[in-house]
Amino acid sequence: MSAKGKEPATQKDAAPTNPRGIPYAPFVDKVEDYVTSREDVQSTLRSFQEMISKYQFMELNLQRRVAGLKDKMPDIEKTLETVKFLKTRTEESDPIETTFELNDTLYAKASIPPTDEVYLWLGANVMLAYPIDEAESLLTSKLAAAKQSYANCEEDLDFLREQITTMEVAIARVYNWDVVQKRKEKADEEHKGKGAEDGEQPNG
Repeated sequence: MSAKGKEPATQKDAAPTNPRGIPYAPFVDKVEDYVTSREDVQSTLRSFQEMISKYQFMELNLQRRVAGLKDKMPDIEKTLETVKFLKTRTEESDPIETTFELNDTLYAKASIPPTDEVYLWLGANVMLAYPIDEAESLLTSKLAAAKQSYANCEEDLDFLREQITTMEVAIARVYNWDVVQKRKEKADEEHKGKGAEDGEQPNG
């Protein structure tokens, strides 16, 4: 069979996801679509619980990422504001007396003359010099990307909470189905037992 012939099946088997590729949880409308007998109940419940665990793992990672972005965005905004301020200064402007941070508890005084160049930390102990216009453009794009990433994370967190709730409902439905089937089996056994007793009674 050619690859072209297999393509529709592949597309059909692809599970629907949200824009970031997180799969939707299956909505259990009819338990019989997932469980054919009581022997399937425990394996189905385990499968659903594993899905919840995966969603919770993704949720934890996203929460950490959101926390990191919350710390990162104010730093980018502050740096961007500083670059914009330096951009307004001309060659005739007086030097600025300020302090800069060496570490968490140590600061040093500095005199900053008008400049058309700034140095930006890029991470991993890397610092590069940029023309002010290029630095402003870079920081603006980084801030926009961080804000978009934050919005995506918040959207994904809401999505994950919905999927976890859907799976919890699915587990409850399968469990309740099992309880009902167990009661039916017990009632059938009692009915058969009573019928056998009636059949064994001698004719009076």
